[in-house]
Amino acid sequence: MGVKIGDIVTSRLELRLKDLSGKKIALDAFNAMYQFLAKIRQPDGTPLMTSRGEITSVHSGIFYRTANLLKERIIPVYVFDGEKPEFKAKTVEERIRIREEAEVKWKAALERGELEEARKYAQAALNVTNEMVEDAKRILELMGIPVVQAPSEGEAQAAYMAAKGDVWAAGSQDYDSLLFGAPKLVRNITITGKRKVPRKNVYIDIHPELIELDKILKENGISREQLILIGILVGSDYNPGGVKGIGAKKALELVKKFRDPEVLFSKVEWEFDVDPMSIYDFFLNPPITDEYGIELRKPDSENLFKFMVEEHEFSEDRVRKVINEIEESYKMIAGGGLEAWF
Repeated sequence: MGVKIGDIVTSRLELRLKDLSGKKIALDAFNAMYQFLAKIRQPDGTPLMTSRGEITSVHSGIFYRTANLLKERIIPVYVFDGEKPEFKAKTVEERIRIREEAEVKWKAALERGELEEARKYAQAALNVTNEMVEDAKRILELMGIPVVQAPSEGEAQAAYMAAKGDVWAAGSQDYDSLLFGAPKLVRNITITGKRKVPRKNVYIDIHPELIELDKILKENGISREQLILIGILVGSDYNPGGVKGIGAKKALELVKKFRDPEVLFSKVEWEFDVDPMSIYDFFLNPPITDEYGIELRKPDSENLFKFMVEEHEFSEDRVRKVINEIEESYKMIAGGGLEAWF
């Protein structure tokens, strides 16, 4: 879901993947996996599956799109969520309800033969399972891609790594990394390419975009703490929907008028069980770890081939071609000196 602060994020720099060559990007793994699960589907919305019925849309995205980043000499560092904060429980429950409703609508649209409607609802009907997560980690391990296990929110860990300078930027579709303190956020990095406009036979090009925290703060005349307050007012994963009647621009006015967080929250109609100050403190001081590796390793090509082709029924020719590309990418990157990357 993420915080809905797009209306005040006016400074965006459109990039090409080649502009990120030589960069390490800490990717929010769950965000990427949900993108793969939503987008990599059949025309009627059915996800990719093996003959056994195992869903492999996530496998496809992790393998092919990560290989594409390596071809551009980009090193992705996938950061996986750990334990969710207690006050995220209601968000999880709401997502389950939405998925159940979407599944019913998906099946009904299929019965009516309305493929465009079916695909729309299918994108919201499925969940990233523990099995998908473990398989994604296994694919990345075999590809030689660094994986980081966050103690809590992956976006918080990615932001911390970017703030330390261990990676160049955090990568996610959501803006939460900015609230967690990421100096740079790259969006669209895992979905770059052509995308069909819903309900139209029109395709648009999707490019990565760079958002810098300092520019957003300066343009809006606020501090990071005030940006966090805006995120809470408009709605976060911890208080979905936000305060009624308050969008990003109204929230900007309020945080400038009431600079003290406790005074600010006393002036709005807070209708959530969780204490807003707990959310505020979590964005400022999330659980993070310094125990992580971000080095690219030589791919285990033989076992990667077995995992993708023999175990998950991907095309032998295509997988072999991509594995060859991964091997060449590793040699190219390693030859340039991995220690020089950040």
